[in-house]
Amino acid sequence: MLRIKELTFSYQRKRRPVLEGITLTVNAGGVYGLLGRNGVGKSTLLYLIGGLLTPRKGVVEFDGIDTRRRLPATLADIFIVPEAVTLPAVSLRNYIETIAPFYPRFSMDDLHRHLETFGMTGDVHLGRLSMGQLKKVFMSVALAANTRLLLMDEPTNGLDIPGKAAFRSFVCSGMTDERSIIISTHQVQDVNLLLDHVIIMENTGVLLNASVNDILSKLAFSTTDDRQAIDRSLFAVPSVTGTNIVTLNTDDTETQINLETLFGLTVGRPEIVADIFKPKNKPNDEQ
Repeated sequence: MLRIKELTFSYQRKRRPVLEGITLTVNAGGVYGLLGRNGVGKSTLLYLIGGLLTPRKGVVEFDGIDTRRRLPATLADIFIVPEAVTLPAVSLRNYIETIAPFYPRFSMDDLHRHLETFGMTGDVHLGRLSMGQLKKVFMSVALAANTRLLLMDEPTNGLDIPGKAAFRSFVCSGMTDERSIIISTHQVQDVNLLLDHVIIMENTGVLLNASVNDILSKLAFSTTDDRQAIDRSLFAVPSVTGTNIVTLNTDDTETQINLETLFGLTVGRPEIVADIFKPKNKPNDEQ
């Protein structure tokens, strides 16, 4: 669905690049987590994917078309939810009448279903909503547009605890085999169980790009008070219930991914992660 080739970008041509040499592929039918520290370029990458920024080098292709061309057919299949949502002070009905024609698969039934997930209704005035409520409405609109690619920048910022729980239900209810969702966030606890694929960025580039299944086949995550296990681990971080550790999965142990621990390992020991996830050389008859 989406192919990013050698992407380099800086906000001023003579300044140090924000992103450099990014190469990624996004397939249909998955939830991708784009993780990294604040300021590492996650939002910039989303806007480059959506065609809102022009790269210094490289290209982003959606179904083989450069997104920077901003062709109507391409834009009708990509929806971006920014971190800070600003909407006109009109009724939701009037807002939908304005934007729905741009999205051929927009569904009012889906809109009301997603609003209901957030405990909201369609008879609201956008000018009278809080920031969190605006975000819930806009995310509902985004999913109801039924684009094949949905880009979400820090979607849980501004949501209360019930709102974050609803967000997870919201994402699950909107997934299809044809759609992919890319969620940029540094609040890993909010997406820990949602993701099919993890991309971790640091220092203008990508340190890890792997499916959750691949990660769990190579790494094991657990919480322990065993000092020997902690000392043998690849990475350890204290938690309320003990010490969260990550180790090599040498015996096909089934564990649940811990994104916070994975992020710490990837950023703290990138050379080890690169070695673990480096592509294996195929035999000559498979090449």
